[in-house]
Amino acid sequence: MGELKLMKGNEAIAEAAIRAGVDAYFGYPITPQSEVLEYLMSEKPHERTGMVVLQAESELAAINMVYGTASTGKKVLTTSSSPGISLYQEGISYIAGAELPCVIANVVRGGPGLGTIQPSQADYFQAVKGGGHGDYRLFVLAPASVQEMADFIELGFEIAFKYRNPVMILSDGMIGQMMEKVELKDQKPRWTNEEIIAMSKDWATTGKTPDRERNIITSLNLDSAVQEQHNHHLQEKYRRMQAEEVRYELFDAEDAEYLIVAYGSSARIAQKTISLARKKGFKVGLLRPITLFPFPVKPLARLAPQLKAILSVEMSAGQMIEDIKLAVECKVRVEHFGRYGGMIHSPEEVLSAFEQKIIGG
Repeated sequence: MGELKLMKGNEAIAEAAIRAGVDAYFGYPITPQSEVLEYLMSEKPHERTGMVVLQAESELAAINMVYGTASTGKKVLTTSSSPGISLYQEGISYIAGAELPCVIANVVRGGPGLGTIQPSQADYFQAVKGGGHGDYRLFVLAPASVQEMADFIELGFEIAFKYRNPVMILSDGMIGQMMEKVELKDQKPRWTNEEIIAMSKDWATTGKTPDRERNIITSLNLDSAVQEQHNHHLQEKYRRMQAEEVRYELFDAEDAEYLIVAYGSSARIAQKTISLARKKGFKVGLLRPITLFPFPVKPLARLAPQLKAILSVEMSAGQMIEDIKLAVECKVRVEHFGRYGGMIHSPEEVLSAFEQKIIGG
């Protein structure tokens, strides 16, 4: 049985990481995710589990520390917020190219530029389409509660090691700063070096031994033909994710004539909106993507024939709307409603937008 605590979302990430047996955390302070590093420093997990916690000298240093630690088969976590994640991009591309497991959390703030420290969802493109160079993908989880901030740490590492791929938890300042009751799992022991060697002996850099050759970790390949084959391998891996790992929630969608699609904080807000809409006689449902990549294309496509229109609700100028349109193959009208730059919409504002853009559109 786990333990119940009242925690901020950022604190839940940190505590869940300790309890999941994470080996190392590297990061750099940036609002609104600084509590992750602060909590880890105050909890002294090196005394609890031996976990290493280090404030790097910069985001560039932090992501390369993640790269190095991931290459040894250890569980490694980093967190940041929008401008810091931008500085991570080269390292993330290297990690994806080298097929290394790690978890990266982005507690998104308003932008572009330094912007504001208030919540936003404007990093969707960066996370889902691959913000760095090359044809790579992150596995992207979108929490909608403090509980999921904690749960997605363990799930993130399961996915990361299953596919040898970086996983991003795409949160925002609202979930990172809000406090809710969280059920924390019991402490898991960190993997021993023997367990890591047994599990990852064909790729991790755990040293050359009499019965095993050394592994070399790199994303560099100067032979174009070999690099093309590597890219084919990566694309096949991403297709397996799309076939096997899609996660989503549906609310009141069985008889829905209209659908709201929203993730994270926006989905929580939209749950109230569909209740308000149904009281006014509109048959509105909600689809909440939990995985943003892989995106829930098939569930949307299945619902499309019964729908008159879809409203994409985002705290951005409209980024997820493109994936919705691709999913329904332009067979259903799709509109967008969003607030920008750190502003949060209310359920009533979403309902008003639905009536104006969908019913009156």
